[in-house]
This record gives sequence, C-alpha cells and structure tokens, in this order.
Amino acid sequence: MGQIKISINNKEVKAKKGETILEVALRNNVDIPNLCYHADVEPSASCRLCLVKVNDGLLTACNTKVKPGMKIITHYRELEKMRKINLELIFAQHIEECHDCVWLDNCKLLKLAQKYGLKKDRFKDRKKNFPIYKFGNSLIFDSSKCIDCKNCIEVCKQQGVSYLKVRKNGHMFSVEPDKKRNCIFCGQCILHCPVGAFEAVGEFEDIEKPLLEKKKYIFFQIAPAIRTSLGEAFGFNPGDNVLEKIAASLYRLGADKVFDVSVGADFTTVEEAEELKKRLEKRKNLPLLTSCCPAWVEFIKKYYPEFIPNLTTVKSPHIISGTLIKTYYAKENKIDPKNIIVVSIMPCVSKKHEIGIKKLKINGLKPVDYVLTTRELIRLIKRKKIDFKKIKPRKLDNPFSNSSGAGIIFGQTGGVAEAALRTIFNKKIKIKFKHLEPGIKEAKINGLKIAVAYGTKKAIKILEKSNNYDFVEVMACEGGCVGGGGQPLPSNKKIIKNRAKGILKIDRNKKIRLAHLNPVIKKYSQNKHLFHTKFT
Repeated sequence: MGQIKISINNKEVKAKKGETILEVALRNNVDIPNLCYHADVEPSASCRLCLVKVNDGLLTACNTKVKPGMKIITHYRELEKMRKINLELIFAQHIEECHDCVWLDNCKLLKLAQKYGLKKDRFKDRKKNFPIYKFGNSLIFDSSKCIDCKNCIEVCKQQGVSYLKVRKNGHMFSVEPDKKRNCIFCGQCILHCPVGAFEAVGEFEDIEKPLLEKKKYIFFQIAPAIRTSLGEAFGFNPGDNVLEKIAASLYRLGADKVFDVSVGADFTTVEEAEELKKRLEKRKNLPLLTSCCPAWVEFIKKYYPEFIPNLTTVKSPHIISGTLIKTYYAKENKIDPKNIIVVSIMPCVSKKHEIGIKKLKINGLKPVDYVLTTRELIRLIKRKKIDFKKIKPRKLDNPFSNSSGAGIIFGQTGGVAEAALRTIFNKKIKIKFKHLEPGIKEAKINGLKIAVAYGTKKAIKILEKSNNYDFVEVMACEGGCVGGGGQPLPSNKKIIKNRAKGILKIDRNKKIRLAHLNPVIKKYSQNKHLFHTKFT
C-alpha cells in the first residue's frame, strides 16, 4: 500500500493510501476527540466530535480518506466551541445512569465532558420516555441512552442478522428491534456501543444473587477465555494468564469450590470426535457443525433450520461440567444436588440464554444455575474491594482443575476443530489452514475436509458450499470466545488477538495436550447420555 505525505498541525506525517484522517492521527498520537468511532465497524460520522479543518473546510476525521498534500488542523478555538455544543446535544439524547453502565470505569463520553467543562443538562433530555427492550434472557437495550451512532446496526448486519433498525420517532429517529427478525444473543452490540445503551441481563442488578444462596454449596467454574482477559480491568495486559488470581478472588467472594470449564471442554472434544467418526462411517448429516457456541446454534435454528440435523449433539463444555458436578461429584461427596448452585464465569452473554433451555436439565435440575460474564465478575470483585493485583493466587479444586491443552484452546477460534482432530488422530497436529478471507479458513488433513469461521455472516458462505466439508467450526464472535459479548471493554481486533495468543501459550506449556488423555475423562465417561442433547 503506497505512502503519501500530509500535514497535521503544521507537522508533516506519512500516511497510507486508503487510511482515514482519524486512523493516521491515532497512529501518530495526535488527539482528535471521537466517540462513535470503532475500528471494527464502518464509520458513520454521527457524533461529529472528530471535526477537523482540512485546507479551508471542515470534515469529519473518522470517514475522510487522506489525500496527498492535505493540511489538517485538529484544534482551534471555534472548532472547540463546535465540539462542545455537539457534546451537549449528545447528552440531550442520552439518559445518564453512570452507576450501572458497562463503560463506568472507562467512559469516553464522561472524559470528554470533563475535558470541555460541559454542562450536561444545558439541553432538555429528548429521550426520557424511550422504551427499554429485553432480548431473551441475555440482552437489554435501553433506547433512552442511545445516541443513534448506528454501530449496533452495523455490527448486527455484519453478523448476517440485521435484528436492529432505525425508525422515525416523531421528529427524531430511534433504534429498535425488527419484529420480522430474531436476535441470536451474541452481544456484539454491547462491545460496539460507545455509551452503554446495551448490557447483559442482570449485569448490575443480579451479580450478587449467587452469593446470597447461604444454605447452598456455591461452585464456580471458569471458562477458558476468561483467564487471558479479566486481568485487563486490573492493569494486566491482554493475554496475561490470571486464572489462579480469579480463583483466589472467587474464594474471597465465598465460593466453596472453584473448577475449570476447560475440563468440560475435554469431554466435549472426546464426544465430538467420536460423533464425527460415526457420521463419517455412515456418510450422514455431514458436515458436522460444532454447537458449543449458543449464538451460532440460535443462528442455525432461526435462519438456517435445514442444518439443525448437522449440529453435533454434544453439549457445550460448561453444561457438561455442570452436569458432572450435579451427578458424579455430588454422589461422591454425599451432597444433595438440589443444594448445589453452579455459577459459570463466561465471556459470552448467549450462555445466559443457554442455561434456560429445558432440554439440558438433568434429573429436573439445571446443570448451571447462573452465568456471570467476565465484566460482571470484574464488577463484583471491585464492589467487594478485592485487591486483584495483590491477591495471592490459589489453585483450583479437583477433580475439575486440570484440563488438557485441547480444552484450553476452545477459547479462541479454530480451537474446537483442532482439539477434536488431536483426538481423532491421537496426536498433536499442525493444521495448515488456507485463509479464504478474514474470518474464514479451511484445511484438508488425512482426507478430512474442515472449515473454521468466526462471525455468523461469514459462516453463511461455508453453509452455501457445505458439501465441500466434513467438519465445520463456527464461533459467533470475533476471534471466538476471546472476543465474546461478555468480555471487558474496550475490545478490538488487537486486544482480541493478544488474548488468543495467551490461550495458545497456555496450551504449549501443558503436559497433556490431547483431551482423551486427561485422566478425568476415563473416570467419568460411563454414562454417555449425560453429554448429549437434541436440537429442534
């Protein structure tokens, strides 16, 4: 990509052809106020805070491509006045509830208000009576907080869902759900909304509910992707493994036991590998589609139901480990399963929907009683004033404490497929993927044709040529679970990539890297029916 020269604040800088003014400025540490901009979605220039002077005119920096010889001025008195008025108008269509906002500790809008000495109530609130929408058991959208940046609409379209739309509302416009479409609960709207109009169900009101079950045994279990992301809220880098600090914090919160969902992922891997072998023998319902991502399952059920028979019948890792806790573990430790509360710490908001599916019940009990997202656990740790940085790490509890490397890599895209192939071929394999486009790759190994995708819209392209494959892994979110809708904010491609690198590093350092070699698998695999379900 060719380079061009432009001037920013009378200083010559080099820019790449095709870049926007804002991208060049950010790369060169030049401050241009912005709010609605997110690197992962097409810029809408709706907030107008990134206005800059270009030669003799005013343009929005987020969507204006650089041209040779551009002379850009980012700050001067009149421009700052315009930005301040824009900010005041934005506050007029944003109901402030800062105490229960996903951006509480990192709110760009509040920082800008402080920077400009803003009068937040200069203009009357125009959205005071706008409705609050609830999407299943997973998501809440408070349209009175929405600033109409349309990021949510764009990212929902990127998922191939287009559940959200703009509607004229009197003399204003509003974002609302499309009654003709269905939400898949992926939560990407949360990650891309700059003002916290979206949140997970119970994200603020219900996070202490599990701790109030005083006469019960409280067992927490931690998903693979959590260990390389949660630390970001406490000064650690994306990708740093803080699993044992998370465990220590959970014990401080009152946990009786803390387990690792990665062990459940080992069970999922073994069962999925066996199911794939059987389908290959019969040449029936191929390709086998993974089902551990509930948002992907919802996408299939609601938009491509003809592929329901292709979904693997194996339950997702935290459902399997929750089932094991309330059956084998309860019996071994002489605990009435009715007195066990299982809480899954997940990077995902669609898991909140998953635990309510009646077909997953075992002996009339839900395998998992509560799901807390990474963000919710962060908030709980802070609310209880636990010093996460200094807390002494603690080991997790047996028997669900030590997974194989295969169980760990479930946390990033391609991990489910690789884990299954390690078991099928009984060795650590190197898959040479051919990258078809960002988010889609395929490979052929020992005659087995596989495809991997993240983002449900990308998966459509795989479904359209499904006859080309034997095994397909799909995760709804960018990069897999590491980019899940319940993960810390901010979130972008670079952060997600570093979280994934941390997952792969943990796998490399594991003594056991094949799921079927985990001793726990042999101990608890007698009743296979516990690990399977049926999708309709």
